[in-house]
Amino acid sequence: MDVSWLEVFAEVAARKTFTAAGEALGYTQSAVSRQIASLEGELGVALFDRHPRGVELTEEGRRLLEHAIAILARLAAARHDLHDVGQLRVGAFDTADADLVPRAMAAFGRAHPSVLLSLVESTTSPLLARLRTGEIDLAVVSAYPGRPLEADRFTLHHLLDDPLLVALPAGHRLAGRTSLRLTELEGESWIEGFPDGSQTLIALHRRTGLRPRIAFAAREWTAKQGFVAAGLGLALVPSLAAGALRPDIMLAPLEDEPTRTVYAATRKSASPLQSEFIRCLRETSVAGRWSSAPHQADHRGHEEHLGAL
Repeated sequence: MDVSWLEVFAEVAARKTFTAAGEALGYTQSAVSRQIASLEGELGVALFDRHPRGVELTEEGRRLLEHAIAILARLAAARHDLHDVGQLRVGAFDTADADLVPRAMAAFGRAHPSVLLSLVESTTSPLLARLRTGEIDLAVVSAYPGRPLEADRFTLHHLLDDPLLVALPAGHRLAGRTSLRLTELEGESWIEGFPDGSQTLIALHRRTGLRPRIAFAAREWTAKQGFVAAGLGLALVPSLAAGALRPDIMLAPLEDEPTRTVYAATRKSASPLQSEFIRCLRETSVAGRWSSAPHQADHRGHEEHLGAL
C-alpha cells in the first residue's frame, strides 16, 4: 500500500470533496480520485459515498480513518526523530564562546535534547579550514572590512555586526566618555595578546599615523582584564566579550573604527539542524546586544576577541 494514498484519504475525509483535498495537496481533482480508487481497490471496500456536492465516509472509511491518522502520526514522528538525532559539531572563536555560543547551545539543547553538541575553539582561518575538510559542521567566524571571508567556498549566514570597544580601568581620566577617538588615546599603554593578537591594534594605529605602546602581552583574556583593572594599560574589546568582563572595567566605543561582522559559516546550504542552531545564535545575539551607554561592563553584551581572525 502506498502511504501517500493514506495522506490523500485523510485529506478527503477532512475536506469532504476531492476538489478541496486536491487544492490542499497540490493535486488535480482527477489525481485525487485515482488515488482513492487505488486505495479502495487495494482494500476491496468502498471508503466514500459519492454525492453531487461531495463525499461522506462509509462505515469502512470511518474505521480506516482512525488507523490512517495513527499511521501518519507515527510516520511524522519517525521523520522528526531521524532529523533530530546525531551530532552537530560547532567551531567558534574565543570571545564568541564568552556568551553568544554557550547561550545558543543551551537554547538549542532544550529544543533538541537528543542531538550531541560539541565545540572546537580556534580563530577564523583554522575554523574555516576545519569546516572545509568536514571536521566541523558549522563555524562561528568573523571578518573586518577589507578582509572578506571566502564567500564562494562557504555559505555565510550573517549573525551580527560587532563594534570595537576600549576597556579602561574604572579610575581612568576618560572612563566616563560616551565614545572615544583613537587619537585621544595617544601615549596610552596597551595590554595585548601574542604572537598575532596585536594585529588589530597596530592596524588601527597605523591608519591614524600612530604607533601603539604595548606595555604587556597576556595571552589569556582573563589576564588582560586583570592588567586593565590594575591600571597598567588599555585593551581592545569586541562587544561580544562585553558581557563577560569584570565589573571594575569601563567600556567605550571607538568612533569611526571598523565594525567586525560575525557569521555562521556552513559548507553548503544549511541542514535543518544547522538552520535551527543559526536561529538560536541570532536570537541570542539580539537578546544580548551591548548597550552603548557609558558604564561598567554590560553583562548583556556579546562579541569576539580583539584581533583573533
